[in-house]
Amino acid sequence: MPVVLSLNVARKTIPVDYARAGATGIDKRPVDGPLRVSPTEAKGTAGSGVAGDSIGDWTVHGGEYQAVYGYAREDLDWWQSELDVPLSNGQFGENLTTQGIDHTTALVGEHWRIGSALLEVTGPRIPCRTFAEFLGQRGWVKRFTQQARPGAYFRVLEEGLIGPGDEISVVHRPGHDVTVELCFRALTTEAALLPRLLAAGDSVPPEVVELVHKRSVVELDS
Repeated sequence: MPVVLSLNVARKTIPVDYARAGATGIDKRPVDGPLRVSPTEAKGTAGSGVAGDSIGDWTVHGGEYQAVYGYAREDLDWWQSELDVPLSNGQFGENLTTQGIDHTTALVGEHWRIGSALLEVTGPRIPCRTFAEFLGQRGWVKRFTQQARPGAYFRVLEEGLIGPGDEISVVHRPGHDVTVELCFRALTTEAALLPRLLAAGDSVPPEVVELVHKRSVVELDS
């Protein structure tokens, strides 16, 4: 049975000179929990959906479609072997470190029941300079992108409590083929895939829908 290995939060942001906002909440640490997860407002107006979790730059992180970030321990272990450095739960900035469930092949729009909360998969994490600097890995953005193990963002459909050891149940799978991996590739290295993301309907973040439409207009004008 898939489970939450750890619930991770940043109790406060840390000041850094490499983040655009001057501070980051990427340094998330495991907590005993459980903690309440709640729906949030649109990006730019709200932070994390996890109680007590801090986010440094609301313009690019947090908000409704990025209320919770999950990463599989199996993928952390793979990176640990590749990088030859220890990686603790939460070190990729994830709120949920999971075991026994694949985030990469999850469908955008899947519903995951975790604890008493209901979460919806909304897409992948896109790597940034802050992520690279925090890990101290040169060329990290390119390397992370090439491997396409991005983890998944979620929005909160039903408020509830999540804690370490909670089971994860996939209670709904939509009828399209838009996976987290496909979405990641479309947003990073294969822009030709962008129109396919619209098949996931309102599970796709508004800024991604806007990007798809803008690209379509450019192609029509060219």
